[in-house]
Amino acid sequence: MKQLISVDRLQPGIFISISGLGWLEHPFLLNRFRIADAEQIKVLRSLGLKEIEWDPARSTAQPLPEKAPESEPEEDFSAGVIASMLDSKRDRTEKVRAQREGLARCERLYEQEATGVGDILKALHSRPAESFNRAKSTIGRLVGGLIGSKSVAIHLVNMKVKEAGVAQHAMNVSVLSLLLGKEAGLDEEQLRQLGLGALFHDIGKVDVPARILRNAKRTASEEQFYQAHVGYGIKHAAAMTELAAGARNIIACHHERWDGSGFPSRLLESKIPRLARIVAIANRYDNLCNPFDLSTAKTPGEAVAYLFKHEGAYFDPALLQMFVRAVGVYPPGCFVALDDGSIGLVVETNTGDLLRPLVMLYDPDVPRTEALLLDLSEANTKIESALNPAKIPLAVVEYLAPRGRVDYYIEGVN
Repeated sequence: MKQLISVDRLQPGIFISISGLGWLEHPFLLNRFRIADAEQIKVLRSLGLKEIEWDPARSTAQPLPEKAPESEPEEDFSAGVIASMLDSKRDRTEKVRAQREGLARCERLYEQEATGVGDILKALHSRPAESFNRAKSTIGRLVGGLIGSKSVAIHLVNMKVKEAGVAQHAMNVSVLSLLLGKEAGLDEEQLRQLGLGALFHDIGKVDVPARILRNAKRTASEEQFYQAHVGYGIKHAAAMTELAAGARNIIACHHERWDGSGFPSRLLESKIPRLARIVAIANRYDNLCNPFDLSTAKTPGEAVAYLFKHEGAYFDPALLQMFVRAVGVYPPGCFVALDDGSIGLVVETNTGDLLRPLVMLYDPDVPRTEALLLDLSEANTKIESALNPAKIPLAVVEYLAPRGRVDYYIEGVN
């Protein structure tokens, strides 16, 4: 519960809320934050504040005693210093606007590509040659943006619907596979085959009833029917005469497991084609983050940990390690606590600096469409820990991730 205290009782570690001033009337990034040092207290005094709200539950220190020992009065910050800080804040606001526009652009690109993928998959059986050519163009655009780039920017996409279909899954698996493929050092042609195979990996599911696909607890006969989608996929792929062997192997082998327990052929370790091993990891990760029943969904961090700790025997260990390195400790879509007391959602990471992502911060005084984006590569703030959304107030979760899905778009960064 928030309480009012005198500004003279503040010290580092106290979590405060600034009220009575507009966001651009004070030089701090947030209206609510944990005080980091004595300089911030000087600024608060210079703003003319006598009392301020503090939150005991989010503070790591207690206020100073009512009667503090007498000392020489501290020199307040001058108006010029405050003005300079406000100018810096306005500059950062402009950068945030540009970052927000960049994220919106990625969302538009993702939705355009996902819509195109849906059209490709719908027309696959009636116009296989046309669908194949359109798929080549889609994957070509993604691969073209990665070739020659030093690192990859991974963007969290805010989809307009909670439940995605086959096209979104195909898109996600393609994006994640290409991310891992680049990390694994594949050349351009290998990336193109990887992307195409990932895009078409589930084409056989069109022949499996939806009730079986959605049922997490299948009977033995239903499971046999489900597993038959691999064989159906191989038959459908035969109509795409230009589809290379690497992509066909993905369709045939993306459910094989490193320990030989997969299907349909129970292939063991290196007998599984390498491109199929990559798609197997990407496919499982997306299914963990975006299951049919979203109440069972894992956060990106939980999905990475689950793959590594509970299903490591199923996947090529070297590629699984690369995947963990590629998406990072705090993948996009991960809820995090910052060391200043703020709560945020990772919305973008760069494979060149995974520990300092771009974070959307929660602030109930700011509309979500204008939420602050904090680039941790340029801030003094850092991530303190990942958070379980089940332990975060619902209002915070709905503000930061209103749809609960995890969809990614990737771009090369030079």
